[in-house]
Amino acid sequence: MKKNIAIVLTLLLTFTFILQGCSSNGASGNNDEELKTIRLDYAYYSPASLILKHHGWAEEEFGKDGVKVEWTLSQGSNKALEFLTSNSIDFGSAAGAATLITKTKDVPIKNIYIASTPEWTALLTKDPSIQKVEDLKGKKVAATYGTDPYIFLLRALNEAGLSEKDIQFVNLQHQDGYQALLKGDVDAWAGLDPIMATAELKGGAKIFYRNIDFNTYNFLNVRKEFAEKHPEAVEKVIRLYEKARAWILEHPEETAEIIAKEAQIDLDVAKKQLDRTKFDVYIPSDEQKEALHAAGDILQKAGVIDQKADLTKHIDELIDPSFAEKASK
Repeated sequence: MKKNIAIVLTLLLTFTFILQGCSSNGASGNNDEELKTIRLDYAYYSPASLILKHHGWAEEEFGKDGVKVEWTLSQGSNKALEFLTSNSIDFGSAAGAATLITKTKDVPIKNIYIASTPEWTALLTKDPSIQKVEDLKGKKVAATYGTDPYIFLLRALNEAGLSEKDIQFVNLQHQDGYQALLKGDVDAWAGLDPIMATAELKGGAKIFYRNIDFNTYNFLNVRKEFAEKHPEAVEKVIRLYEKARAWILEHPEETAEIIAKEAQIDLDVAKKQLDRTKFDVYIPSDEQKEALHAAGDILQKAGVIDQKADLTKHIDELIDPSFAEKASK
């Protein structure tokens, strides 16, 4: 009798463990249940991130599951990518070409969403003798290394038959580059909106070279590890960005006011930034791949990216439309 009871108890315990294992497996299949904090960045060059932060939609949505939202300011693409590389944030806003530079260093990140299609960089000066790119030869030119303005500068120089060796390159963060231009410490500056718009409207600077095609997209990137562990959270963030994108298209005036307040700039500057920004593309595609290939070729020529790097491989690994495609359904 005791033997039978022992067998029954053993079977019951075994069955219980099986149930617990199934429950545990179910939880790991939905990794969002383990998520405690989600870390997003916001940037003055990324209007959608500012709108999302302003309205508190991320806090509202993730708060339903008890997930805390943390925001970090990215002063430039280089900073956003540094934060992603050091695991300081989970999602970062950066220019496409700058993202490619980081990706070729085997940093495990993915581009999962196109936040905007901006014309956010051009070449500016206060020197009337500088009228074209060729006039930069021997001049001091500021830009933030590794960002879209820097890459824009390289491409503009290459088109004019010049290279970085033909100028005196000064590596300054965007705001510092603008101040250096105002003070006359540099002759030209590869700007970034909204600071670039401020330079035009308030600083007496003039754009002497622009090329929309040399601007790469505003990428929303995610750490690969986070995407693999919390795919549902990634889709949720994309849906939140889509909510922000739709709101921007419906409320351009209010959007400009929010950008002005967040970035502490004048309203006319914010409006100029928005006028140069499109929000018609959001799912990563071959269009972005082609833009990255064009930028990557110049970056390899300039020695910024290792010439042995397989651009096609890195770009294919970087561009991942699957999350945006799922989120849009």
